[in-house]
Amino acid sequence: MLESLFSATTTNASLTFSHSLLTIVVSFLLGGIISITYMKTSKQTYSQNFALTMILIPSIIAIIILLIGNNIARAFSLAGAFSIIRFRSAPGDPKDIAFVLFTMATGLACGVGVYGYAIMFTLILCTLMIVLHKFKFGAQKTTQKLLKITVPEDLAYEEAFLEVFRQFQVDHELKKVKTTELGSLFELVYAITIDPAASQKDLIDALRCRNGNLTITLTMNPQASDY
Repeated sequence: MLESLFSATTTNASLTFSHSLLTIVVSFLLGGIISITYMKTSKQTYSQNFALTMILIPSIIAIIILLIGNNIARAFSLAGAFSIIRFRSAPGDPKDIAFVLFTMATGLACGVGVYGYAIMFTLILCTLMIVLHKFKFGAQKTTQKLLKITVPEDLAYEEAFLEVFRQFQVDHELKKVKTTELGSLFELVYAITIDPAASQKDLIDALRCRNGNLTITLTMNPQASDY
């Protein structure tokens, strides 16, 4: 029984209804397990559409493999048909891409009929993802942010905030300096690394005392375009 479960069953030329139904059901259930794992291990908000898509991808891939079978001409025809599809959404988080590949591999395993391996690989990888998430593997102990400070033109900004940065143990790097308000003000852009336990309000209040209570902006998720 175990040998039949771990052996490919789609090598036969004929495609039966019961086998097709079993393939779809197994791939759908495994997609649900992967989707639940993704939702449980996601730190940030996730899209409901993406979670639903991960349930469907294994079934879709499995159906494609069933339709192709051993027919080379049919494989080339399907490849040409799917080549016209254009995905307009930009690549997201690397973790999302990994889960998409995960669901595709699961659907491929179900499509060729190796249900045992599909179930085994899905359970192992999902368990591994949960364990890594629980132990916060790769999580940074400090948080990188973008700090913009507006200062008057007569302020020596090179050393004006060094004491505050040392007080709050903030690693900083001055990225950009530009003039505003017809040269009467300077805008300083720092890339900073701050301890998550540190008070952001206290840091901003201390900086306000040095820049004359002018505008200060602290960006939580800095991007390269923000500089």
